[in-house]
Amino acid sequence: MNAALPAKAGSRPIGEAGAISARVAGLDWPRLDADLDGYGNAVLKGLLTAAECEAIAALYDEEAHFRSHIHMARHGFGKGEYRYFRYPLPDLVAELRQALYPRLASVANDWNARMGEEARYPERHADYLALCHAAGQARPTPLLLRYGPGDFNCLHQDLYGDLAFPLQVAILLSEPEADFTGGEFVLTEQRPRMQSRAEVVPLRQGDAVAFAVHNRPVQGAKGSYRVNLRHGVSRVRSGSRHTLGILFHDAS
Repeated sequence: MNAALPAKAGSRPIGEAGAISARVAGLDWPRLDADLDGYGNAVLKGLLTAAECEAIAALYDEEAHFRSHIHMARHGFGKGEYRYFRYPLPDLVAELRQALYPRLASVANDWNARMGEEARYPERHADYLALCHAAGQARPTPLLLRYGPGDFNCLHQDLYGDLAFPLQVAILLSEPEADFTGGEFVLTEQRPRMQSRAEVVPLRQGDAVAFAVHNRPVQGAKGSYRVNLRHGVSRVRSGSRHTLGILFHDAS
C-alpha cells in the first residue's frame, strides 16, 4: 500500500536506485524555498535525465501500471488525457515521492503556521501516507498526462479528500520545440481585493516545477494573508507532450 512495496513482477526498473534521492539532496534548496515563498512555485532543473523521461513516458500505453484512465473533455477538465498509477508505483516514481516530500513538508509546515492552520506534516512520507490511509484515502495519486495538438488543461486544483498535501510537483517528460510546441505550464494567483496574477513557468525536458496546490501565505503590511492558486497547461500547438505529476497525498 505504499512506496516501499517491491516493484511489480515484470516491470522494468527505470534509472539507478538512489540516483533521484542524490539529485534531490544536491539541489539548491535555500533558493528553491525562497522561490516557493516568493512566487508559489520553484523550478527544479534537470531532475530527470532524458532517458528517464523517455522511459516513464513510454509506460503510458502499458495498462498494467495504471488504475484509471481519464479523458479530460468528458469531465470539462480541458482536452487531453491522463492515467493514475496503481500501487506498487514504478521505482522512479516512488523514489521521487519519498525524496521530495521531506523538503516540501518543511515549507508546508511553515506556510500552515503563517496561515493559522493547525495541521502539521510528519517528516517521512510513509508516515503521511499512513495518515491518509487511516482517513480512508488509499488510492495513489501520481499520474502520467498526455497532450496532443489542440489539447489543454483548464485551471484547477488537485484536491482528492480531507487530507491534501499543499504542494505538488510536475515534471516535463518531453522536449519543447522538438517534441511539441505551445503547452506552457501556467499558474494563476487570486489575491484578496486585487486582480489575479498569472505566471508562465518555462521548463525543459527533465525539469520539474514544485508549486502550491491550493493556498499559500503572502507577507503584507499587517502580517501574512492567504492567496488562492490554480494551475493548468496552455494549448499544445503541435506534437505530443507528456508530464509526470507527483502528488503526495492519496485519494479517497
